[in-house]
Amino acid sequence: MFKTLTVFLPVYTQNSHYQNIETVDFDTKIALIVRDDLELWQKLNVTAFLTSGIVGTTDGIMGEDYKDANDVSYHPLVVQPMIILSASADELARTRRRAADRKVRVSVYIEDMFFTGHDGANREAVAKYSTDDLPLVGLSMRGDKKIVDKITKGLKLHQ
Repeated sequence: MFKTLTVFLPVYTQNSHYQNIETVDFDTKIALIVRDDLELWQKLNVTAFLTSGIVGTTDGIMGEDYKDANDVSYHPLVVQPMIILSASADELARTRRRAADRKVRVSVYIEDMFFTGHDGANREAVAKYSTDDLPLVGLSMRGDKKIVDKITKGLKLHQ
């Protein structure tokens, strides 16, 4: 599934020095794509919900609990890095079509979901639209790294 590599990367520590850290090369990639004309609060909201779509459908994606030096326990996080990309409305629609063509399942977030208050209302909002008419503001996917790269080709990293 993945191989372990040891690399030399700059890492901020309390002592502000570099250290060797272990990284993992995953065969899969997680990509979140957010529409570029949203307000900051909307981008954060979309990113959070889209991440839950990946976490909720992927076995083994969560790591172990975190513990600090005082043995205080914290929730686990996703074991794999995620890339966050920015796209226009047209680019989002194109990316959704590319994913469908390659049989990669996506999570969607549409404009209407900013005005709903729960999951049932979100699902009702999505159900009102045909696939090609979804007013997308975000997508997320996890798949084979090479396929996800082809699907997201041409999109820019979110700034």
